[in-house]
Amino acid sequence: MFSPQGPSLRELAVQALSSVERGYDLLAPKFDHTPFRTPDSVLTAVASALARTGPYDDGLDLCCGTGAGAEVLADVCRRSVTGVDFSAGMLEVARRRVKAGEGRAGKPRVDWVRADARSLPFGPAFDLVVSFGAFGHFLPRELPGLFAQVHSVLRPGGSFAFPVVAPPRPASLGYWMLLGFDAVMRVRNALWRPQFVMYYRAFRLGEVRSELARAGFEVELRALPEFGRRRDGSPRVRMVVARRPD
Repeated sequence: MFSPQGPSLRELAVQALSSVERGYDLLAPKFDHTPFRTPDSVLTAVASALARTGPYDDGLDLCCGTGAGAEVLADVCRRSVTGVDFSAGMLEVARRRVKAGEGRAGKPRVDWVRADARSLPFGPAFDLVVSFGAFGHFLPRELPGLFAQVHSVLRPGGSFAFPVVAPPRPASLGYWMLLGFDAVMRVRNALWRPQFVMYYRAFRLGEVRSELARAGFEVELRALPEFGRRRDGSPRVRMVVARRPD
């Protein structure tokens, strides 16, 4: 499905009926051949935006998956990059990817840690935290605790950055596809255990800004110009930059 290298429909069904952790362990070997991976265009745009405000010393890729965000950090961090995820399968793929790219002069040290983003095993050790495409796995009630964890691992003056794509218009096919996906997941979780938390429409920018502010961040929205603007003039893709005050 998706491509000859991607998972089959049967494999996706097995993954969807598993827990989030087990599902991603199973999906990991083929994850980079699915639409679930953040597109390279978004990764490149975020890397360019961060390069204009860096460099940074130490970076953390939150819910790193197969390591695409860690590669972004490797371009803007001077000393170290850490990827954290609770899926052992995803981390194994990430280790192999980075190992294949080792030996590049001037690149930071890269480490991988298996942990839950809701209980990070770090002190204030990072200047920059990024995350790509992971927030659908957190229920709205979990965001305050998640953002508090990020705040706690940033040094004073450090930043938490992540891209947000403008939601589709109610009249568009994309809107109804996402609405249908969320509805199917809610029915699945009502009937089947363990739950698989993945809701595309639960991460709302206004609520996210409020929760980040409550966690102690100063929040700024930056348009990513590579993606242009919609008819009403609003950016198609923004980068949220939440800064821990000095």
